[in-house]
Amino acid sequence: MKKMLQMGFILLFGFSTQLLAENEIIELPEDCNPPVLNMIQCPIADDVTMDDASDSMKLRANGLNFKLVAHMPLSEQVKAMGGDAKRMEIFQFCDAMIAAKMVKHSLIFAGFLPCRIAMVEDQKGKAWLITMDMDAMMKGADLPKELISAATEVRNNIYNILAAGATGDL
Repeated sequence: MKKMLQMGFILLFGFSTQLLAENEIIELPEDCNPPVLNMIQCPIADDVTMDDASDSMKLRANGLNFKLVAHMPLSEQVKAMGGDAKRMEIFQFCDAMIAAKMVKHSLIFAGFLPCRIAMVEDQKGKAWLITMDMDAMMKGADLPKELISAATEVRNNIYNILAAGATGDL
């Protein structure tokens, strides 16, 4: 029954995301920290486990037709090498068609691909999600009009995925 309910939410969410206005801007959760080094740091809610945050991000990305193209459990690699590390994972998301358009416009965009969200546990045990300040990147990119909507879609999807993880929303 729980699986059917989750699938219903996914289908409903997937349908509702198609109804977003093209120029609507997705906002990050209010408790995110201001950008440092062009990176945004958002806390994962205290009642959301890191596993739940991971699942929520993957489900949201799937509902947005945004592919999880790579996942790097860095803390597991550190442990495999004999080190000690708090949980640290990198999730990489991409829309290949938009990526191709951006790189065609400028090869520099290949350095931003794929879009990343890091999930990190700090030394006090608090979980965080960290991603690039997409607004700052877009302001500095000097994009032609035909690419602004594509860049806004990527920005909205990444922020939407991060918000889902931070709040545990499916």
